[in-house]
Amino acid sequence: MRRIALLTAGGDTPALNATIFGAVERANELRLEVVGIIKGFGGLLDPAVPHIRLNPLYSTLPELDPRCGGTILGSSRTYIDESHAGELQVVKKRLDQLGIEGLICIGGDGTLNGMQPISQFMPCVLAPKTIDNDLGLNYLDEPNEWVKETNPETGKEKLRKLPAKQDLELDDMVNYATPGYATAVYVCVQGVQRIRTTAESHRRIAIIEVMGRESGYLALGAAYGQPDIILIPEVPLDYDRFERRVRELYDTQKNVVIVIGEGLRDQNGKRLGDISQSVDPAGNVIFSGAAEILQNMLIESLGDHYFVSRKRHEMAKSATFTRKIGHTQRGGRPIRFDRFYAAQLGGKAVDLLVQRQNNYVAILQWNEQQGFHVSSISGNALRDAWRGIHPRTLHPAFYDEHRYQPSKLGVQYLSKIFTNAVGSDDLELLKDDLFDTGHLKTRYQSINVSVHKHIRYLSTPQDQGPVDQF
Repeated sequence: MRRIALLTAGGDTPALNATIFGAVERANELRLEVVGIIKGFGGLLDPAVPHIRLNPLYSTLPELDPRCGGTILGSSRTYIDESHAGELQVVKKRLDQLGIEGLICIGGDGTLNGMQPISQFMPCVLAPKTIDNDLGLNYLDEPNEWVKETNPETGKEKLRKLPAKQDLELDDMVNYATPGYATAVYVCVQGVQRIRTTAESHRRIAIIEVMGRESGYLALGAAYGQPDIILIPEVPLDYDRFERRVRELYDTQKNVVIVIGEGLRDQNGKRLGDISQSVDPAGNVIFSGAAEILQNMLIESLGDHYFVSRKRHEMAKSATFTRKIGHTQRGGRPIRFDRFYAAQLGGKAVDLLVQRQNNYVAILQWNEQQGFHVSSISGNALRDAWRGIHPRTLHPAFYDEHRYQPSKLGVQYLSKIFTNAVGSDDLELLKDDLFDTGHLKTRYQSINVSVHKHIRYLSTPQDQGPVDQF
């Protein structure tokens, strides 16, 4: 290969630039040209195909800084629909015009699905990213545990997951942790610690909602902030038992901090926050309101008398509050764990392309002998018998549902990632850069302004001129 392309798709994470950086640095070693497609798959659907040369003269662009969050290439949730007549042929023609011989897609399960049509005519590999840590498997046989059933009343078919195997070992995991997860946990932990002081000072019950969709990995990681209760989507909420625990804690310490995953379900399997009918471009229901629903349930069941009887001067509504950590989980500088392993996975993706490993995924593995190391797996190994990819959910062995805390194995899982996850340079930046007086004198200089100067376009049919590749 002489020239490959790279794009970032789906939601942003703190480690995208680090993954791009690792890929470009490896390409420099192999004397490969790397073209960055602007705005993900949307850039390929644009007749002009905005793109930049990421390593002119096999030298990495200075704007590509692995310490910066987000992606200099931009991202979108636009995907190629091969059912649209001619769309795939048009994309193939545009990649041919650019002289592209292989494509690296950086993203999650939606991106893996999105690259399938292109993999029919060009080698494609995935470098994983997602703060939810839901791209991968708890063990290799997990996709085979999905069965299809027909509802006798409606006649509609649906997939059901069989119970997970119980004897999980950490080195069973396929893709131990995805780039972006560690930094998102870091942000969640800081949020929990800061909200705790408000809950303590004002004698309140705080409900903190973190991201993760159907997966509880982010909520589990928030245990480093020492919340009193962690509720995950994988374990239906037994409200009566939960309320009793809240009462016990409040009577003892006059405050309670609760962390919930946004996909939390009740005992009937209904998502508490599934009150939005809108969906994102990947077809996922946009979650909203899980924390508020749980707050209202506590207000109703505890009642004003509970707080007044304890010599509080506030009603139940005032004594409870919610906070969403929100998109701060997705942004900012990646911590050392994410920077290092994202770059390693980017480099591995380049090697996979050079080896013509089409439709493969670069993955991060862990075992006692090697510690963390990069490897790869066929994208089809993540699919069930009906070609579907399911988000990895938190294995039940990682969570103690009676204590609402990580289990012993869950503690072991997290400690492998976070024991040395933050580097000294992360702390130095906090000391030297956060309150830099220069920030008061100049406004923020967006990297987009500088990157825009590198963007080139394919000529459109109206131009009737030669193709300007770079």
